[in-house]
Amino acid sequence: MKIIGVKNRRLHNHNPSRDFRRFLRRRMTPAETYLWGFLKSKKLEGRKFRRQHGIGKYVVDFYCPSERLIVELDGEVHFGDDQVTSYDEKRAAYFERLGIRVLRYENKFVFDYPTWVLEEIKENFNKD
Repeated sequence: MKIIGVKNRRLHNHNPSRDFRRFLRRRMTPAETYLWGFLKSKKLEGRKFRRQHGIGKYVVDFYCPSERLIVELDGEVHFGDDQVTSYDEKRAAYFERLGIRVLRYENKFVFDYPTWVLEEIKENFNKD
């Protein structure tokens, strides 16, 4: 599959964001830490997830390479602030052009409905 509008460069985890990704991994939010407990070590149907993974100029919370699936966790501000929402939409459009799906959850849902969040993630796995 040829990806339109993307230059021929290293797309995943390029060096300029390495230190920032490490910083984010060391300072994960409580919701990220909680969800990571379910995703790490191939616990979710044997799928490998990476945390604080760089794709292009962006760093995503969780990425499953085999499924080409991003899971983003956001605080309330992402669901009410028009400026933040516009930024999130721009990011999502970029990932969609790369053929990567994005799932977005508010932090409180990870704590209040973890089973529902995990089931929805699994529903977005390719059933090949």
